[in-house]
Amino acid sequence: MFLTNALMETHHESGAKRILVIDDDVELCQLLNRFLTQEGFEMESVNSGPAGVERALSTDCALIVLDVMMPEVNGFEVLRRIRAQSHIPVLMLTAKGDALDRVLGLEMGADDYLAKPFNPQELVARIRAILRRIKPLDGDARNPRTPLAVGDVEMDRGARVVRRQGETVNLTSVEFDLLEALLQTPGQVISREKLTRDVLGREFSPFDRSIDTHVCNLRKKIGLLPQGTERIKGVRGIGYVYAFAAEAS
Repeated sequence: MFLTNALMETHHESGAKRILVIDDDVELCQLLNRFLTQEGFEMESVNSGPAGVERALSTDCALIVLDVMMPEVNGFEVLRRIRAQSHIPVLMLTAKGDALDRVLGLEMGADDYLAKPFNPQELVARIRAILRRIKPLDGDARNPRTPLAVGDVEMDRGARVVRRQGETVNLTSVEFDLLEALLQTPGQVISREKLTRDVLGREFSPFDRSIDTHVCNLRKKIGLLPQGTERIKGVRGIGYVYAFAAEAS
């Protein structure tokens, strides 16, 4: 069993979101089904990698919880196949203390990770943080989000689309929100602590390198400034800054 705490009394919320769990541990899936249902979610589970890929690409779910350690096809290969066709948010379940799995999952496009064994309330907190980030996809005509542009990068925050020199850049939900945070204050350093709270929706830990991995992935996707220097610069011991083109020379 991979839940550290017993299931506890929880509240319901309206507008249930469907969660797809891909994990070969049938007992864990049953426990998660009980807990997530109590938390107001709808849940479906699939117990093999190939079936998980097929279900992920054919069903309308809000988020996928994906285990790394599965026979036949492991979670990394499942993630690769899903990311080839879909940007649906993915939270990966990794082995406790296996930092390599966590980094690899994030580099392949996972939105977040959680190590087994885990507290079910922590899982729900991570799920809700991810869903809050992608909520603008639902649209809000009463509060339209104005476009954002810095140099040759344009961000349509309502449609959650990013273009560089007119070409669309495919980003995960985390990468989009990270870039948005940086573009809102170009030339100003934003601390890792603030980025972790605002983008990942949790408190910063010195041992958590998730935000650095997401920055690395984002750098690769948006490329260099026209003069060949990094758009996102790291400030040692502090955080990151989106560089103005004029400052990058």
